[in-house]
Amino acid sequence: MGKPTLFGAAYSVYVRAARLALHEKGVDYNLVPVDVFAEGGPPPSYLTRQPFGRIPAFAHDEFELYETGAITRYIDESFDGPELQPADPRSRARVNQIISITDGYVYPVLVWGVYVEQVSKPARGEPSDETRLAASLSRAPVILKALADLTGDGPWLGGTALTLADLHVAPMIDYFAKAPEGLPILGVYTNLMSWWSRMQERASMRQTEPGE
Repeated sequence: MGKPTLFGAAYSVYVRAARLALHEKGVDYNLVPVDVFAEGGPPPSYLTRQPFGRIPAFAHDEFELYETGAITRYIDESFDGPELQPADPRSRARVNQIISITDGYVYPVLVWGVYVEQVSKPARGEPSDETRLAASLSRAPVILKALADLTGDGPWLGGTALTLADLHVAPMIDYFAKAPEGLPILGVYTNLMSWWSRMQERASMRQTEPGE
């Protein structure tokens, strides 16, 4: 099989989730930059790969794919390396549940509602939407408690081994933790803080830092 290609920008939490899966599997790949926030949006040629103009998109030999959950599952199932999905149906369902929570709640609230409003916009000289920020900060504990409850005493979000759940959540927590309110809220949940410390130590996290 040839070397896969990932299309997207290093700043994207979803591109990073796919990159984390590739690094954890030990897969060499090409990263082709696509900036969806560029003036005029993504290039028209990219829309033939991803008609909705989101990132990432993925190509492996003649096979093309988009949607991060589909990409990371394909990576796990198509390449050698450590298994990133449990074999047990209940454990696998739990991993998929956490990924769904990530897409539905973690991303819009912790990334867009907190990080973008409290860090990204001020860095660009733009005013924050204080109403949105306040609403997101009020919802953050609900989201983090749900993740903490599902994690329990396990070292990883999906149980005893690193899974795709960890790789989807980690890029978003990385941004959330950069917000002034992030770590204090996260620190309430000691099992999540322990998990976050373990994730930060992984080589894949260092190798996929935005800009790397």
